[in-house]
Amino acid sequence: MRALLLICFLCIVTSAQQRPLITEDVEIIPEGSIQFSVGADFLQKAKFPLSGIKGDLTRVGVIMSRIGFAPNVEIQIEGVAQNFLAINSVQTPSPIPLRISGNSTNDVGDFIVSAKIKLTNETRRLPAFGFKFGVQLPNSNQAKGIGTNQINTFGKLIFQKKFGPKSEPTANIFGNLGIGILTAPLERFTQNDVLLYGLAGVFRINNRINLATEVNGRANTRKRNIPLGTESLSELRIGTQIKASGVRFDTAAIFGLTRYSPRTGVYFGVTYQSPKIFAPAK
Repeated sequence: MRALLLICFLCIVTSAQQRPLITEDVEIIPEGSIQFSVGADFLQKAKFPLSGIKGDLTRVGVIMSRIGFAPNVEIQIEGVAQNFLAINSVQTPSPIPLRISGNSTNDVGDFIVSAKIKLTNETRRLPAFGFKFGVQLPNSNQAKGIGTNQINTFGKLIFQKKFGPKSEPTANIFGNLGIGILTAPLERFTQNDVLLYGLAGVFRINNRINLATEVNGRANTRKRNIPLGTESLSELRIGTQIKASGVRFDTAAIFGLTRYSPRTGVYFGVTYQSPKIFAPAK
């Protein structure tokens, strides 16, 4: 855990996917460089069925680090340094044992390590395609009521098409479709396979400002007996990307679309891409 936090600290000092969005685009950052996004968001009426807790969630240190390893390959590390939950209600009895005192709790988020591969370039008629696969690590403590503390894996196909002049596209449309394999926290030898999806667009307003929007989430493939902690989630994000002083400032309003999604929220962050700082492996 200390090593993971050290990696995040080094990325901040040196300082995404198209933040403030969470849908992945096909583009690979230049090999030998690092792109880093860090931010915070506030989510109202967040729900955690595994612990039976509902409340307002503040996530500090929402981190996304991208490392260019080859012209068509990058490695990503993403997660949340600390979650703070103001509890509004707790199910009694809770589905799992909890270690919470007072009306609030906090915990580190579950980090994700993944690789993205660009498979084809965009042509005049066809979009670019890529593939991303990764694993979610069990960094959280389920007794804190926020995380599930489970190992989950995923893989998804990525597509992307740009419109307008090639040098300065006016619209960048991209999407994801894949499968997530989620471990059932309360059931031995059980998993829940969910459909992962996302459709996003980034639209150029001028040289410094982009408008960004998306729908992103996961959908259960089961109609009944859905394991706690693996419910369907979906959200709509509408935000901006503003370039200034060598970095990009990212903002978004968040709207939950499913029963277990937070009702509303906001995100603020900053993205920085370094010049080439190391020689990629040959």
